[in-house]
Amino acid sequence: MDALKKYIAEFFGTFTLVLVGCGTAMTVGCDSDNGCGYILTAFAFGLVIVGMAYCIGNVSGCHINPAVSLACLLSKRMSGKDFLFYCISQVVGALAGAAVLRCIWSLGNVEDKTGGLGSNGLGGFSGDWAWAAGLIVEIFLTFIFVLVILGVTDEKFKHGSFAGVVIGFSLVMVHILGIGLTGTSVNPARSIGPAILAGADALSVVWIFIVGPFLGAAMAAFVYRFIAKKDEK
Repeated sequence: MDALKKYIAEFFGTFTLVLVGCGTAMTVGCDSDNGCGYILTAFAFGLVIVGMAYCIGNVSGCHINPAVSLACLLSKRMSGKDFLFYCISQVVGALAGAAVLRCIWSLGNVEDKTGGLGSNGLGGFSGDWAWAAGLIVEIFLTFIFVLVILGVTDEKFKHGSFAGVVIGFSLVMVHILGIGLTGTSVNPARSIGPAILAGADALSVVWIFIVGPFLGAAMAAFVYRFIAKKDEK
């Protein structure tokens, strides 16, 4: 029963992230001429993390992101079984969040200012190597974000109740750079859910927002293990 509660918590956490984060982007827009839209969207994603950290953090750890779960798996903070079911719960939650957004926008005849349910893309790039640029962005933004998570949640250092705030503002930070380039994923579930409902254009590049965050998370787990390990005497 405890395991089921964790998976349900991850579902609702990721559902909320997509509903509020992508919904804000759809409402205010994130084009290069709209600095206000940038900031509002970045804070929407970050503040969801802050809220959910204190809501479901004691239940599931509030990963709501398969990349974070991968880093925890590689850091031996969770089991393979939990990793699998966390990822499933997160993707289903993201899909449910995107479905609710599509329903609201359709019923209310509202303009989606992102054009695709807040899905990620390569709008900030052009040329044959746009995919590579997007992949690099997602790798390193995820690396930074997950490295912060691993550090602030490390029980050895007892950062206490401030972890949720630090993680949330770290997500704001990476969004401020990434929104204009890839829309900022750093979260495969957040990308998969909207892409499935947005259609072909979003689906054609969604692999970047799966591979990039997973690679960045794996790098963060390796680097954090190295820098946090105490030298043996």
